[in-house]
Amino acid sequence: MKTVLFVFGTRPEAIKLAPLILKMKKQPKFFRVKICVTGQHREMLDQILKFFKISSDFDLDLMKDNQFLFDLTANAIKNMAAIIEEAGPDILVVQGDTTSAFVGALAAFYGQIKIAYVEDGLRSGLKYSPFPEEINRRLISQMADFHFAPTVAAARNLRRENIRKNVWVVGNSVIDALLYTLKIIKNKKADDKYRRLFPGLDFSKKIILVTGHRRESFGQPLKNVCLALKILAQTQACQIIYPVHLNPHVKGPVYKILGRVKNIHLIKPLDYPTLIWLMRQAYFIITDSGGIQEEAPSLHKPILVTREVTERKEGLKTGGAKLVGTKAEKIIRTSLELLRHQQKYHQMAKTKNPYGDGRTSERILRILEKKS
Repeated sequence: MKTVLFVFGTRPEAIKLAPLILKMKKQPKFFRVKICVTGQHREMLDQILKFFKISSDFDLDLMKDNQFLFDLTANAIKNMAAIIEEAGPDILVVQGDTTSAFVGALAAFYGQIKIAYVEDGLRSGLKYSPFPEEINRRLISQMADFHFAPTVAAARNLRRENIRKNVWVVGNSVIDALLYTLKIIKNKKADDKYRRLFPGLDFSKKIILVTGHRRESFGQPLKNVCLALKILAQTQACQIIYPVHLNPHVKGPVYKILGRVKNIHLIKPLDYPTLIWLMRQAYFIITDSGGIQEEAPSLHKPILVTREVTERKEGLKTGGAKLVGTKAEKIIRTSLELLRHQQKYHQMAKTKNPYGDGRTSERILRILEKKS
């Protein structure tokens, strides 16, 4: 039996690791599962654990208001030493590109413990975009022993960095989580429940769902996005709903610019199943989220990506996503194309999801059973 320690701290990590954790827990002859959460995202992380019925064995509880990366990284690595010693893992699993993932991998490396890296190989090619995620990914890849790439392109990125051993293309586990969630919320009772959560939203009109949280968008880029949304709401017969991230660098300017604009609904961050339900109701989505870029094609929703570059290029190639950056003019122009031209809309909406088929966790499980 192998002891496997999962280390994560944010909502996206929890969503993408939950299906693998649940499957691994059903194999007690092969795996003894331990969970360490850093608490990098506290409230949003706890919602996911509750939804998937996962409890943590260790909790670093690192979340503090306006915390600098220096402090988060230093506190996390300091506390991980005791967790590693107590859990005694044979394998440590991390996912994605967060500081929690980087610190978890670094702690395992210091302890000479094998590292399994879920969603390995994503690259933007730019050192500071996204920041600090791009460098986190590159560093984790260099330390990892098992490289689970979501796509062929991601595996190709690893080969360019001379990482060729123990690389498997397995798809993205976010689709596993999405399909799991859809089974729960796709019924009339659930639909009625979620619809009642949005009494001010006019579902007879085209709904644009907006999310945004990345550090590189703080400041003027985010203000530009808000200006574009304001103009769209004032000139188009649509409804814009924006679950606003709790970070003050996001919340402050969003509420200042959009707080009193008719047809724009600013709401608190949503739990995962409610967000998936709302994505299903949306006409299209404007986002800088990596997870939503991966999920939306399975729901047949076009995505406008408010970033200058994206490491999820497969969606751009299949046509389901467009990179619009953070210039208001381009966001408005591309949004109007979707709102006004049915053919362009359907071309984007009908693309096949290039990121996964819902069997990623099963593939990872089988590989770790055989190779570890």
